[in-house]
Amino acid sequence: MNTATVVTFLVYLVGMLIIGIVMYRRTADLSDFVLGGRSLGPAVAALSAGASDMSGWLMLGLPGAIYVSGISESWIAIGLAIGAYLNWQFIAKRLRVYTEVSNNAITIPDFLENRFKDSSRVLRVISALVILIFFTFYTSSGMVAGAKLFEASFGLSYQLALWIGVIVVVSYTFLGGFLAVVWTDFVQGSLMLLALIVVPIIAVSQIGGWNEAVQAVGNINPDHLSMVKGVGIIAIISSIAWGLGYFGQPHIIVRFMALKSAKDVPTARFIGTTWMILGLYGAIFTGFAGLAYVASQDASIFTAIGMNVVTDGGVQMLDDPEKIFIVFSQILFHPVVAGILLAAILSAIMSTIDSQLLVSSSAVAEDFYKAIFRREATDMELVWVGRIATIVIALIAAVIAINPEATVLELVSYAWAGFGAAFGPTIILSLFWKRITRNGALAGIIVGAVTVIIWGDFLSGGIFDLYEIVPGFLLNLIVAIVVSLAGKPTPEIEEEFDKAIAKLNE
Repeated sequence: MNTATVVTFLVYLVGMLIIGIVMYRRTADLSDFVLGGRSLGPAVAALSAGASDMSGWLMLGLPGAIYVSGISESWIAIGLAIGAYLNWQFIAKRLRVYTEVSNNAITIPDFLENRFKDSSRVLRVISALVILIFFTFYTSSGMVAGAKLFEASFGLSYQLALWIGVIVVVSYTFLGGFLAVVWTDFVQGSLMLLALIVVPIIAVSQIGGWNEAVQAVGNINPDHLSMVKGVGIIAIISSIAWGLGYFGQPHIIVRFMALKSAKDVPTARFIGTTWMILGLYGAIFTGFAGLAYVASQDASIFTAIGMNVVTDGGVQMLDDPEKIFIVFSQILFHPVVAGILLAAILSAIMSTIDSQLLVSSSAVAEDFYKAIFRREATDMELVWVGRIATIVIALIAAVIAINPEATVLELVSYAWAGFGAAFGPTIILSLFWKRITRNGALAGIIVGAVTVIIWGDFLSGGIFDLYEIVPGFLLNLIVAIVVSLAGKPTPEIEEEFDKAIAKLNE
């Protein structure tokens, strides 16, 4: 690889570490480490939420899926865009206000315990366990993606590439906590958006324009131009249903809690939704243009950068379609720009891993260590527990990721479905329905998580091919309502709900 590309890439990595060091000085207590002291402006919160959400899927997975199957793979993008907007529209402001009213809750398990006045701590512990289990494997999948990027771009061994990525992400998360994560996410989100706008525009222009690109893809496979060709109703529903996951993703909704003011939500919503739509369109167009571009070029230009091509049905294609963004960055751009674009791909991966690590370490410090073992723990003690937990969780995830075959890609969809089904209905009902009880919330969380695991692991075929988040979300909702109606919240809970609504309407 060109020296200029390597240097540019390394400058980016050093920049992320510098942010971690700077934010280390601003991290004085657990609220700073976990929630940044509720000090985020709308732009930082919006881009941080988007960057932590999308991961490498936006830069690698979605373009690769469009490359292989055409625009019928866009249904998932539609579902995600709708879900992200609804999350900002209906959840963000209420959660920001309610978590502050409810004894200044700084984690999701903390909020649920405070919301339902659960002195038994069972609700907090179950919620924290769900977070730790799903996020450990989710983080591992991200580490595999990062290692493969280093491996493909710099010719490193997989294991060495894995540990380089782990060291960089853990370092700035360990040092600066939430503030380091959100500010690196802000930089990373900006890089991702720039890359997803520039790359498809240049790629399409190289083909001769949009009409030429559409014609070329149509000549390769006319079905690639249809949203519904070869796609069943269950597949469409499953793809759109990814949007349901947003309401329960701890690493995303914690950004709402960290906003400086609930009044910043409309601005953050506009920025976040715009970022999301532009990013998704960019990823779709990258994959679409990639098919036409690779098919029309001499194979030697791809082998020269270490990419293999194969012939499928007489059409020349990359053997790994998910690398199309990497291909474009190395072939179409100056080495310095290529380094920036590779950094954008790594940004997508790192911005999700760091958020997952932070939420997981927060669960260890606030929801296990303080809640169960040392209620008198000082803030700085909890910060260091969180930092140590960051290292331990990252090491466990890295060990799982050492063998790339050990991390099944479906675990990403499991984690998304698991969080969405376990926490989504619970968060919605907690914010909008005064009658929900502690038992209803607890039963819903358990039923939602268990449904995802059983539906995804043990059932298949026919209606069971439906994405597990759908039955998990619906059953959680039904169970939480039925169980809640069998009991009644205490006057203290109802009074706090009214107080939150009153503050929301100020």
